[in-house]
This record gives sequence, structure tokens and C-alpha cells, in this order.
Amino acid sequence: MEEKKYLSSLRFYLLATKLKYKIRSGWDQNHWNIKGDRLESVAEHIYGTCILAITLDANFDFDLDLDRVIKMLIIHEIGEVTIGDITPFDGFCPKRKKADELAAVTEIVGDLIKKDELISLFKEFDEQETKEAKFAYLCDKLEANIQAKVYQDMNLQRELDDQTNNVVFKSKKIQELLNNGAKKPWDIWREWDKEKYTKDKVFSKLLEYVDKENTNI
Repeated sequence: MEEKKYLSSLRFYLLATKLKYKIRSGWDQNHWNIKGDRLESVAEHIYGTCILAITLDANFDFDLDLDRVIKMLIIHEIGEVTIGDITPFDGFCPKRKKADELAAVTEIVGDLIKKDELISLFKEFDEQETKEAKFAYLCDKLEANIQAKVYQDMNLQRELDDQTNNVVFKSKKIQELLNNGAKKPWDIWREWDKEKYTKDKVFSKLLEYVDKENTNI
């Protein structure tokens, strides 16, 4: 029994940490094609979401279980070890994606003693019914927005007329944003997600600061 615990622990660790080597799809050559030689990994995105959650919890009164939030932010990305980082623009059926993610997470947690807790946290994030899940979701979205602005401020984002292979531009909403005057990739990122934050003053206000401040510090 003890040997099984050690082996299942090692297995989960080795599988989960493969996300250190998986690049976030949004920055690759089929999406925003960021100019930098080194692109953000999925694991780095997870780290960023956790830091953002800790920061906001430490500075504002959200009254939530931060431990559950952190676990959710980590576990909801674990499935990408096997199914990859799929963006909303990649043509996958959302229901099928959710089912595939759940199957992947279930496989990856394997025989961990607390596997049911981890799977439950994954489902909680997806269902978006608890305050912890809603907070985690907004951290996940805002962290991606912040990274887009960081790349913009580092002059690593390509201009909007240099997006030949960007599948994002197949979206009607993206075309509407372009027609409504978007001039930089950050304009599209900001407008695409800003409605998600309207019910939360802290996230909405922080997006405004991201917009007007130079993140290259």
C-alpha cells in the first residue's frame, strides 16, 4: 500500500509538470505569433493565475477560501497535459472539450488518495456556481489579458495587419472589433474579455489599470 502511494505521487507529479514544456497556444504561430524566442508555458500561466489570486485576496475583501481557489487554478489546466491547450478559436465543440478535459484530469490524477477532491474541484471550476470558482475563473481570464498587455508593452505583439495565419481573425466578433477601430492586439484582448468583469468591481477596475499603465517594469 505504501509503495503504491509513492508511485502514484511520482506519476502525478511527472505528468502534471509536463505543462512546464507546453507553450500557451494563444501565442504560437497559428494564433498571435508572438515575436519572442521564448513563449509563455502553460505552467507559467498557472503560476501567474495563482499569484494574481494571492495578490487580490491579500489586498481586497473577497471573503473566500483561497486554498480551494489555488487548487482549482492548478487542477483545471491539468488536462492540457494530454489534450493540449485548446483556445475558443480552434473549432472544437465546447461540450466535447469539457468531456475530454474531465477524462484527461481523471486519468492524470490516477490513484491519488484525494483524487475525488481534485476531480470535484475541476468540476466546481467548470460549473461556476461558487464564489471561489467565479473568482478563479476571473483570475484565469485576467492573467491572460495581463500577459497580452505585457507582450504588447515589450513590442512583441505583431501589428494587426501582420496576422495572416491567425485563426482568431476567423471570428465574426473579432472582425467587428477590427471594424470598430481596434488598432493593436491589446485592443482586441481588452474588448473581448472586459464584459466578463462587469459584475466585479475589483477585476473591472484592475483591467482599466492594465490598459493605461506600462507593464514593462
